[in-house]
Amino acid sequence: MYSKRHYIAGLFFVCGLALATAMQSRAQGDRPKPDFVEVPAGTYWPLLKNTNEPSEVAVEPFRLQAAPVTNAQFLEFVRTHPKWRRSKVTRLFADNNYLQHWKDDLELGPKAPPNAPVVNVSWFAARAYAAAQHARLPTIAEWERAAQPGFTEVDGRRDVVWTRAVEAWLAVPTPEIEPNVKQTRANFLGLYDLNLLVWEWVEDFNTSMVTGDSRGDSTLDRNLFCGAGAAGARDPSDYAAFLRGAMRSSLRADYCLPNLGFRCADSL
Repeated sequence: MYSKRHYIAGLFFVCGLALATAMQSRAQGDRPKPDFVEVPAGTYWPLLKNTNEPSEVAVEPFRLQAAPVTNAQFLEFVRTHPKWRRSKVTRLFADNNYLQHWKDDLELGPKAPPNAPVVNVSWFAARAYAAAQHARLPTIAEWERAAQPGFTEVDGRRDVVWTRAVEAWLAVPTPEIEPNVKQTRANFLGLYDLNLLVWEWVEDFNTSMVTGDSRGDSTLDRNLFCGAGAAGARDPSDYAAFLRGAMRSSLRADYCLPNLGFRCADSL
């Protein structure tokens, strides 16, 4: 029979083990990730903003995954997190298109090359993957900050080759099979495929949402929408930014689209 002293000693042992495990997990989360690139502090200027919103947002330095998450990487995640397998995920967290291009729960198949970006994943699934990597999704401000540079210029708007590459990608329909990541040229920061491969989930995508009709909703700034939208924009020529805003405002967290993937971020 165990004495009170044995019970207290066991309690201390369990608490100590839990604390050590938590500290180890925290240390792993703080450890630099080899496939992440440090993005310096900068400023995000929203293309469209309400009258009550700031005209610029300061972005603290952070780390961003060099390329979108691939099918092979997501496969490893669902192997160890069975509830995110195609046949097991709840429809509350992903619609019927979830990983539909994979052959099976644990087999990619010909439509999902291992090194191609994973698509047909919901915001919930992307967040769960990021958390499992001791990371998170980038915010809109962070993603836009990382996407500002061109191939050779800090300001991509001054890089004609980069702007033409972005416009060319936007003009091409979504392929049935996505190309591999890192086949495009890295931008000035060493990040691949931003604006050049797939659309990407961000943490606060739903802050782009419009909840009413701009013609009849007095709570909305009408300069943001319809014919006056471009006139009220910071840079009316930034066609790609208009499309990103439209894409984000059309999403719901359970949506799974064949041209929508993600990459992870990490705070410094």
